[in-house]
Amino acid sequence: MPRRTVQFEAGQFYHVYNRGCNREPIFTKPEHYSQFLLKLRKYLVSDTARVIAYCLMPNHYHLLVQLLKDGLASAMHRLGVSYSKSINLQESRVGPLFQGPFQAIHVDDDSYLLELTRYIHRNPLHAGLVQRLEDWPYSSYPEYAGLREGTLPESTMILEMIGSRDRYCGFVHQRGNEEPKGIDRYLPIHDVE
Repeated sequence: MPRRTVQFEAGQFYHVYNRGCNREPIFTKPEHYSQFLLKLRKYLVSDTARVIAYCLMPNHYHLLVQLLKDGLASAMHRLGVSYSKSINLQESRVGPLFQGPFQAIHVDDDSYLLELTRYIHRNPLHAGLVQRLEDWPYSSYPEYAGLREGTLPESTMILEMIGSRDRYCGFVHQRGNEEPKGIDRYLPIHDVE
């Protein structure tokens, strides 16, 4: 297995993502999304990282996290194994659920940080799963838009950077379905086929 090239440091931001084997679904029922989020809280948010933004798609997920301490790799491993075992048991399946270990990209500047939240939140729209972002319940967009009072994403920093909830919503909606300018150098996953 190749060695991970991204160095994880407390205080830094990372785009963390993975997808199902053969691009197959990892979430097939509403309960699956809920289970993943509960396990995310248990293994990652409990003491390793803050979730800034997230989107769970049928066959992949995106997380934007800020590390609080070292331990992202082990926390994500525990999350992946626990979720996979749970789904395998419930669905009477065997074998790996994810195509491999999670991937991570260091988010190294504020403009990319903002663009990444837009990209993450626009995933369901881009994939044609919804006509309106607020209709996809498996992302942090409803919290950013003030439509839901969730406790998982920590949106304060991004909303302060941009000025307000209304400005953030305008920022997310101002583009068509194209990827944000300059973000293509970072994005290895962008499909639901």
